[in-house]
Amino acid sequence: MAQHTIKDAFTERRLFFSRVVVLVVFIVLLFGILIVRLSHLQVVNYSHFTTLSQNNRVRLEALPPPRGLIYDRNGVILAENRPAYQLEITLEQVEDLQETLERLGRIVTLENSEIERFRRLLRRKRPFQAVPLKLNLSDEEVANFAVDRHRFPGVDIQARLARHYPMGEEMAHVVGYVGRIDERELARIDTRNYSGTSHIGKIGVERYYEDVLHGQVGYQRVEVNAQGRMLRILERQPPVAGRDIVLSLDVRLQAAARQALNGYTGAIVAMDPRTGEVLAMVSMPSFDPNLFVHGIPASIYNQLRDHRRQPLFNRALTGQYPPGSTLKPVVGLAGLEHNIITASRTMFAAGYYQLPGHDRRYRDWRRHGHGWVNLDKAIAQSSDVYFYDLGYRLGIDRMSEFLGLFGLGRVTGIDSTGERAGILPSREWKQGALGTVWYPGETIIAAIGQGYMLTTPLQLASVASTLAMRGIRIRPHLLRGIINSDSEELELVSPEYLSPVRVSHPQYWDQVLDPMVHVVHQPNGTAYNSTGRTAAYIIAGKTGTSQVFGLGQDEEYDESRIAKHLRDHALFIAYAPAEDPRIAIAVIVENGGSGSRTAAPIARMVMDHFLLEMGG
Repeated sequence: MAQHTIKDAFTERRLFFSRVVVLVVFIVLLFGILIVRLSHLQVVNYSHFTTLSQNNRVRLEALPPPRGLIYDRNGVILAENRPAYQLEITLEQVEDLQETLERLGRIVTLENSEIERFRRLLRRKRPFQAVPLKLNLSDEEVANFAVDRHRFPGVDIQARLARHYPMGEEMAHVVGYVGRIDERELARIDTRNYSGTSHIGKIGVERYYEDVLHGQVGYQRVEVNAQGRMLRILERQPPVAGRDIVLSLDVRLQAAARQALNGYTGAIVAMDPRTGEVLAMVSMPSFDPNLFVHGIPASIYNQLRDHRRQPLFNRALTGQYPPGSTLKPVVGLAGLEHNIITASRTMFAAGYYQLPGHDRRYRDWRRHGHGWVNLDKAIAQSSDVYFYDLGYRLGIDRMSEFLGLFGLGRVTGIDSTGERAGILPSREWKQGALGTVWYPGETIIAAIGQGYMLTTPLQLASVASTLAMRGIRIRPHLLRGIINSDSEELELVSPEYLSPVRVSHPQYWDQVLDPMVHVVHQPNGTAYNSTGRTAAYIIAGKTGTSQVFGLGQDEEYDESRIAKHLRDHALFIAYAPAEDPRIAIAVIVENGGSGSRTAAPIARMVMDHFLLEMGG
């Protein structure tokens, strides 16, 4: 008979119940862990994850501000913002990019550099974002594309504000230009305020007043989808436009100065000695600043950089030249102040000068000399021998110290970029710069503005201004005022007065300034025939000629036998009218030869335009 196992119902129920209890406890434990985790995410870290989710939905975009405008003193615009048309491609809407580029190249001119830049940008953008292919399309290119627009899905033309300089070459060195922000500039600017901005001032006024002209960036909060495409604008804070500025320059005088210097290489700086305002600043040759705004092609930049006349070089601020005889009135004033000479003291100025106990002859520009001369005749006829002797007795240290009172050897601090300080030689300077001692013969040639001495045209204009104002010194400046954004009124800047040049007796000024009038208006003055004989007003001036290379002991300078690039530089400083100075000017003509023959007539043309035609 078969045996059957009898089921134990009680044991089975107890086993089942224990399993259920374990399962319930496990489920409760899981729910507990889930609740704790949810509490941590939604309560403890609520702010953090809310921000993250908002960032997935809302994007902050920068709105670049319009750049401030630049005007001349009469309201003529020098730098403006113009709509510039650029060709853009949205990759996700283009079926075959290479074919599209090839077909576009038949309509608009595409440089290899533009295509390479486009491909670099493409890698950093999302497919739905437009990427610029060609900047600054011409009107003809815009028209050509508009006709075939329907054949290019994903390609469009967009208008952007771009800097433009209507005066072109006339104001390039003064106003400067803007260009694309580079890595060095990124390191020094506030990147938050330059969000969305691609250009920045590079040189000149554009760079010096960058903070005024740039403005404040704006922002807009936009809602985007999961792919980052904008759906709508949620909030907008408009940008604050840069402030407009007015310069002290006058485009009429600037044009007259350029015309006077036409054909020459050199610089002209004209300023109002009463205020320090720069009225004209010309460096020739020049360049078109508009070439740099959208990125200058390498071939064109290389032509400008390598040109023998260096059009990119701002001679007015950066050029350093021996001042020559233009400094003789200042050296004469130093001799009076230190009681080395009196105005009536005379000496016989032969055709050369020798230091006591030395054989070397320091020649005068006039072969047979000037005969008996006093300070007046020495300045009017520019006697080298008189100033050789004065310089020797004055000594380099006293001479250097006194010339330094006029600002030589230091930058003027004008509100621009690239200014150089020149060189004001002294014993200390030579020991520090060259590691050698100073020789008496170097004092001799320093007294006539040669040797180690170097000045800029701006410094010489400042010296002329200080002479005109009898020692009152005002820092040269280009900014006349800033236009108030609310009232549209011009807020003028005040002149910045510097340490004046003081002398012991006021008549010392007359004793060097009257001879400057004689330079131009007396028949034996160096600038009489070329400049003063037909002048309609009284000019006080001083001619100068500085050597490009040194001559040997027995050599003579013959301009007709010397290559043009080795000829002397021609200089002239002046102010007018002499009795009530309203303009001070400095002119330098590189390799121009004689200051009286070349530089002085150029200065006369500029002063004529200012005083007679403009009523300055």
